[in-house]
Amino acid sequence: MALVGGAALLAGAVNAIAGGGSLITFPALVAAGLPPVVASATNTLALTPGYLGATIAQRKDLRGQGKRAALLLPIGAAGGVVGAWLLLHTGARAFEIIVPFLLLGAALLVASQDKLRKRLVSRVPAHRAEVLATIPVALASIYGGYFGAGMGVMALAAVGVVLDETLHRLNAFKHALALTCNSAAAVIFLLWGPIDWSVVGVMAACALAGGALGGAVSGRIPARALRWAIVSFGLVLSVVYFAKL
Repeated sequence: MALVGGAALLAGAVNAIAGGGSLITFPALVAAGLPPVVASATNTLALTPGYLGATIAQRKDLRGQGKRAALLLPIGAAGGVVGAWLLLHTGARAFEIIVPFLLLGAALLVASQDKLRKRLVSRVPAHRAEVLATIPVALASIYGGYFGAGMGVMALAAVGVVLDETLHRLNAFKHALALTCNSAAAVIFLLWGPIDWSVVGVMAACALAGGALGGAVSGRIPARALRWAIVSFGLVLSVVYFAKL
């Protein structure tokens, strides 16, 4: 309990700042003896409160994004449901093979999102940007429901290449999107998933505290440092899971 609780506290803060906190909690759960699919479902459920804490902590950066949220968050919820269903209906080996590729792609996308966004924004009218964002948001949310590790990286990459916003405002919206996606996936896991209930309560409480702490700190981190922290977490995640193939 001390191991998974401490991992969840740190993961909640890491998710709030840059994403990739499941790099800490997922291996901790596997080390505690959980099978990978059970560990992933348990991890998604337990870390969801951390995104709530981060979203509340950065609520000031969400002001003025209500219209965007009304369009994109329902898509995030639907994607989370689809991803959770895929996790429950695919084998463990497929799960292990696909994850590092997705993580690497997300990290590279965040690293190059400024150039990509300039090209897209210059060609797409502002009023159509949110509509264009529905596609990457849907894909990122399916990924998040399937495997939570790197969900924050994926979510930020999805909105960052299309929406012309500051990184801190995009980061705040990322928390709301990840919260919506994870909550929807958590409902599926609650109903049909293989959850290890012995650790969920402790992890959820610690993730909530960590998310609130990380969310409060992330707004004070320079945008450039935040971006490279996100990219670094994504790359570390991909290397770790490539090594396990």
